Amino acid sequence: MKLSIVIPVYNEKDTFLSLLDRVRQTPFDKEIILVEDCSTDGTRDILKKLAEEDTSLKCVFHEKNMGKGAALATGFKHVEGDIVIIQDADLEYDPAEYPVILAPILDGRADVVYGSRFSAVLSGCTFSGIMLETSCLRLFQTFLPILT
Repeated sequence: MKLSIVIPVYNEKDTFLSLLDRVRQTPFDKEIILVEDCSTDGTRDILKKLAEEDTSLKCVFHEKNMGKGAALATGFKHVEGDIVIIQDADLEYDPAEYPVILAPILDGRADVVYGSRFSAVLSGCTFSGIMLETSCLRLFQTFLPILT
C-alpha cells in the first residue's frame, strides 16, 4: 500500500517545513505532493530550493493563485499511490494520526474516511476529527451542517 499525501501550500512559510518533517516521519511507504499556490510571503522561494535539494518530493507550482480547490485538483493529477490523504500545510491536522485515519480503510471497514474539526457521537458513530466509517457517512452528511 502506497500513500499519497497532497499538501496545498499558500503563504505557510512559518509552518510548512515543520509539517513536512512530521509527514516524513510517518511510518508508511509514501509520496509527498506539494502544490504551491503562488504564495507572496516567501514560501514559494523556500519550496523551490527544497525541490532542488530533495527530488523525492513532487513539487508543483501554480503560476497564479487559484485557491485550495484548484491546488488539490492539481495535486490529484500527480497521485500514484493507493490511498490519498489531504494534509493542510498549517499544522491544523497532525500527521501522527495517519495510522488512526487509515485503519478503517486498511481493515476493510471503509472505502473513504472523512475528518472533522468537531467532536460528536451520532448513533454510535464517532467522528472526532479523525475518522468516519462508511456506515456513518449518511449521518455525517445530514448532521454536520447542524453542528457547524
